[in-house]
Amino acid sequence: MTQLIGAIDQGTTSSRFILFGHEGDIVSIGQKEHEQIYAQPGWVEHDAAEIWRNTDEVISEALARARIGRQDVAAIGITNQRETTVLWDRHTGEPLHNALVWQDTRVNELVAAYERDGGQDRFRAQTGLPLASYFSGLKLQWLLDNVPGAREKANAGDAVFGTMDSWVLWNLTGGTNGGLHVTDVTNASRTQLMNLATLDWDDALLAEFNVPRAVLPKIVPSSEVYGNAAIASLEGTPVAGILGDQQAALVGQACLEPGEAKNTYGTGCFMLMNTGEKPIPSTAGLLTTVAYQFGSDNAHYALEGSVAIAGALVQWLRDNLRLISSSSEVEALAREAEDNGDVYFVPAFSGLYAPHWKESARGVIAGLTRYANRSHIARAALEATAFQTREVLEAMEQDSRIAIRELRADGGMVANELLMQFQSDILDVPVVRPQVTETTALGAAYAAGLAVDFWSGTDEIRNNWAVDKRWSPAMEDSTREALYRSWRKAVKRSFDWIDE
Repeated sequence: MTQLIGAIDQGTTSSRFILFGHEGDIVSIGQKEHEQIYAQPGWVEHDAAEIWRNTDEVISEALARARIGRQDVAAIGITNQRETTVLWDRHTGEPLHNALVWQDTRVNELVAAYERDGGQDRFRAQTGLPLASYFSGLKLQWLLDNVPGAREKANAGDAVFGTMDSWVLWNLTGGTNGGLHVTDVTNASRTQLMNLATLDWDDALLAEFNVPRAVLPKIVPSSEVYGNAAIASLEGTPVAGILGDQQAALVGQACLEPGEAKNTYGTGCFMLMNTGEKPIPSTAGLLTTVAYQFGSDNAHYALEGSVAIAGALVQWLRDNLRLISSSSEVEALAREAEDNGDVYFVPAFSGLYAPHWKESARGVIAGLTRYANRSHIARAALEATAFQTREVLEAMEQDSRIAIRELRADGGMVANELLMQFQSDILDVPVVRPQVTETTALGAAYAAGLAVDFWSGTDEIRNNWAVDKRWSPAMEDSTREALYRSWRKAVKRSFDWIDE
């Protein structure tokens, strides 16, 4: 049998293992959801041990479905929810606390304390990031300061930190029996502890955040052979690629030239534009981040606009309001309304990310009248994702001085055709869905495959990309701008709900 590339996609709500062929085609998938733990308002946790057990299971499941063995897998790539933070005991392999998920806001007080001495952008020059609860450095500081014995273990080298890529790789390559403790440049760039220029941990930042270097993983390129898997189902298979999920989607969408952009519609919503080999500082509320580094090549950088709540809002309609019984029902419900009925939903459940960066914002539904019904709420929830994307796109064009003429879209929400058409309408640019929508896992597969010459180079990646469907704008300019003006009014109503 022709060899395949495997990709572990460790996401916010589930873990998956996908096997890809040479054309980027999906051969087999295994998937399993994990528990979402909400211990207090604003706290979001995962059981890292459960996530590893699930990952191990879905690898076996995908291999069994494809009726293949480890000898048929040329290499494995890993992609992950980026800022989710786990601290574990090097000797027992047990997490010292539940993982703190990227959406978790318990470090807001730490954010405010750092901001008082230098402002929100005090570390932006080194890291490309504003101070926010989003990133993993402050989450790590919280764990070290609040888990009994954690700091002592970390200082002694007995406790180790990682984002989920590091946790998965460590277990995949042997765990307590020689597991590798590394992270790639894309995930490291989301800690607020790595210097964008040196691509290494920054001693000044470590001192500011009170993080011992001994706890940190080694930073490596996104594509090279790190070592071999040690689990039974894949023993001896090279592990050769790591990319944070949004950077993986950028690679999977073949956005490999400066100016090319993609938007991933998942739990959150994340737009990235490739800016080439030089980082572009943002003045419009975006993040400057590492896009990828293939082997010894120079790193490529990206501008990113991160939106905390997109698909998660549909889940909220399902689980909290019970307007729908499954997420797939939201489109039909939204179509029952001809328009949004002047209802606007700003889902600032964890504050607002790009381009506002308002930790004190909270969710609001604006414009309600007796006329509004459940269909208008559903439609407003979908439109919220599209409006937030327009805010990010405008900021991206301002920073890069490049007009985005086409937006490549991926993620679970791209199956929602009402949303995709409205997205094109409100942006006034075409929106394109590729034939392979599992672009996050595909990007990790590409990174691994390039390292073992499964693919000869990036030209093959570009040639694999193909259009499934294209939506073109069909809205009057006056309607588009009236809707957007109302959205921006609603956003302002969400500001400063939480007193500083």
